[in-house]
Amino acid sequence: MPHANDPHGAHAPITDDVTAWPGVEAVTGSRGEWSFRLGRREIGHLHGDHVLHIAFPKATWTALHAEGRIGDHPVFPGQVGWGSRRIVDDADVRDVVALLRLNYDRAAERHGAPAPA
Repeated sequence: MPHANDPHGAHAPITDDVTAWPGVEAVTGSRGEWSFRLGRREIGHLHGDHVLHIAFPKATWTALHAEGRIGDHPVFPGQVGWGSRRIVDDADVRDVVALLRLNYDRAAERHGAPAPA
């Protein structure tokens, strides 16, 4: 896996992992973010190779925030639910994928996901 600081950055390995899940596509959002979507639902988005922005239910957000896995979203500081995760190294890349998987599993459970081809 490329290191988050190498010229290929974190974007590619995260995208490769996440878009391998059934029904997930990655698209450029309206503000230039790289958005991961399951159907019409965004499960999180990247800003370049450096940060993940993601939303969770309040209880999940509180637990992840207490563990230090996410911080406040810069646009919504102090607002429970909206989170941010800096990407500095390979461990961050792996945890970003894990955080996106939490949202994927939650969305797939609630709204369904296409069966693998």
